[in-house]
Amino acid sequence: MKKIIYTKIVSLLILAITVIGCSDEFLEQTNPNSLSTGTFWQNMDDLNMGLIGAYKSFSSPNNILLVDDILRSDLAWGSGYQRPTNTNVYYLQTFNDAADFPNKVWAQNYKTIFGANQVIVATEKLLENTFTTATEIEEATKILAQARFIRGYMYFLLHHAFNNGDVPLFDFVPEKESDYFQPISPGEEVRAFLLADLEFAAENLPNSWDANEEGRVTAGAAVALIGQTYLYQNQFDLAAPYFKSVIEDFDYALTSNVGSNFTSMDELNEESILEVVYSMDYKNELGQWDSRDVANTAYNKKLTGGPGSWRGAIPANWLIVEYRNDPIDTSDPRNKVTEEDGTERFRKFSLRTSYSIALVDDEDLGYYGFDTPGQASPFNVNLTSFWRKHTNWDLGFGSEDLMSPGKVRSPINERLIRLGEIYLQYAECMIETGDLDEALKYINRIRRRAGVVLLGAAGTGEYPANDHDDVTYTAETLMEHLRFKEYPLELSCEGDNNRNIDLRRWGVKKERFQELSERRYDVLHYDVTMPLPEANVVTRWSSIMVEVSPSDPEVDNNLNEFVKAAANYTDDKAYWPIPNSEIIANPKLYE
Repeated sequence: MKKIIYTKIVSLLILAITVIGCSDEFLEQTNPNSLSTGTFWQNMDDLNMGLIGAYKSFSSPNNILLVDDILRSDLAWGSGYQRPTNTNVYYLQTFNDAADFPNKVWAQNYKTIFGANQVIVATEKLLENTFTTATEIEEATKILAQARFIRGYMYFLLHHAFNNGDVPLFDFVPEKESDYFQPISPGEEVRAFLLADLEFAAENLPNSWDANEEGRVTAGAAVALIGQTYLYQNQFDLAAPYFKSVIEDFDYALTSNVGSNFTSMDELNEESILEVVYSMDYKNELGQWDSRDVANTAYNKKLTGGPGSWRGAIPANWLIVEYRNDPIDTSDPRNKVTEEDGTERFRKFSLRTSYSIALVDDEDLGYYGFDTPGQASPFNVNLTSFWRKHTNWDLGFGSEDLMSPGKVRSPINERLIRLGEIYLQYAECMIETGDLDEALKYINRIRRRAGVVLLGAAGTGEYPANDHDDVTYTAETLMEHLRFKEYPLELSCEGDNNRNIDLRRWGVKKERFQELSERRYDVLHYDVTMPLPEANVVTRWSSIMVEVSPSDPEVDNNLNEFVKAAANYTDDKAYWPIPNSEIIANPKLYE
């Protein structure tokens, strides 16, 4: 393997039409894809306009549809109804090739590939026939590298999500109807193709961009994706050097506050590796679902516990219990709270619990302008938690509504890859290759940032003064912890299909659903003192989730989860099927 050498990088994905300094005129330029390819691609300006179109397509939430995707994993419950009623085909594992998700995502992924291919083909022709100066060649190569990154990432998504990785390949721009009909390529060819794109991007993208272009893709994201491509094949020895390069060769760092990675605060921060930038500053006159809009319409209402919540996905019971039990480090001063009367106490929940999900009895982090989540949201009828991630809980109800009255729009960027994820994926590689000390080091860096008890013997490691669980871990027990505690607690409701890929490659998805279906739960009531001037006490009924023994008489069988998923899941659900829209339209698909 070629040695990977990079010195400085901030690798962030931007919605190109929202970069700092964009003018209204810039945002309203004609889409180059609507012009003849033979007449449009003449100079560098044309390439840049084509790249803008590719970035815009890249920014579409339909490339990932995170909320629907996590419902297919072990992380979430959601149907829009009260428990126990659930009709969601993804949660129930009854989806087929006519389901909305595979059709939407497939179409958007290939639409983005089409836009990227236009830029790639045009740039290569101009580099061959027109551009001659060093400046022209350098600028065009950067454009080409960005377009190849976008195409490579789309195939990264398609390969790891659809049809066992076997999907049609396009490395050209279709010119006649028959060109749109391409047969399925074997997964090995798709993987080699996307790796070639990402390797070109890693070698030719800059380490950073000027401030007015901050957020464009750079080499670090490409290196991270190469590592993940090998990891998802369980090729740990090949993945590890790429993850180590991301960690050591660039300027990434964990944010001091884990919550900086989840809302509109502290966007494009030092931890972000791949991030789609959204903005409320432009195009407010458009309808909220208009594809020309530059705000995020995908997640906020589906995840929030605030007014107008759609209950699209809420944390699974087992995950709520894990968050509630995430053990705080009593030696960490961030976990100490001083009351108004001067007395001290410890936080009720860990920092990452409070910033990841909203709990009715969280006394230490407000919610939508109220002192506690219980004051802001009802948390009744067995709704015991909502995700804070991707929601505007930190702005308050009034501020959220005023941003775009009468519409579902949000400015929250979508973080696709961050350093915390790379730390844990590198730790997995270290466990698999036998270096438990290295694995513990990076897991404990994540846990220390989260303010929770570290793993391993007391007084050891990088932070000997912090609380440790004093457990001696084997490769088997440390991997169990990483899979079912560290990964979900740190990364739930984030990324680009990570959890489903992980459960599939570990070979445990059926077993996981079965195990979770046998757990039993109960819910407790909680009294909330409302804000002044009323200061009245209200009861949030059935608002605190607890796990109980299956033999406990207080078991509430309405709270049983994944029972039908365990029964319905088969290996053919491990990937999304090729959508029926493609099967019907493409006569060459199975040639």
